[in-house]
Amino acid sequence: MFGIPGKSPITMTQAAEAQIAKLMASGGHKGLRIGVKKGGCAGMEYTMDYVDEVDPHEEVVEQGDARVIIAPMAQMFLFGTEIDYEISLLESGFKFRNPNVSEACGCGESIKFDEALTEGSSQS
Repeated sequence: MFGIPGKSPITMTQAAEAQIAKLMASGGHKGLRIGVKKGGCAGMEYTMDYVDEVDPHEEVVEQGDARVIIAPMAQMFLFGTEIDYEISLLESGFKFRNPNVSEACGCGESIKFDEALTEGSSQS
């Protein structure tokens, strides 16, 4: 585990918790895996995938009926992140409030992390 012992690396709003639990129940999945990968106009993007098997090196965060699995290489990038689920007139989706992000592009899909976090990282 990366971070502070006893402290959850991420938190979920009630809206995110409800949506993740709904997605898990509808597909019979064990959770939702969150990671980061190189790409986008700011340099990195969040990834989200359904999980049917949990790797022993992954961080598992459970809140209510929702389960989020954090890929090992993403743990340092996501520590302190709050996941929300927002619905508006034009779109709905997960939003990440991540204190580690130093820059985000205008579309909100691509992010950049502080250089200290990305040095030595081989995330792809």
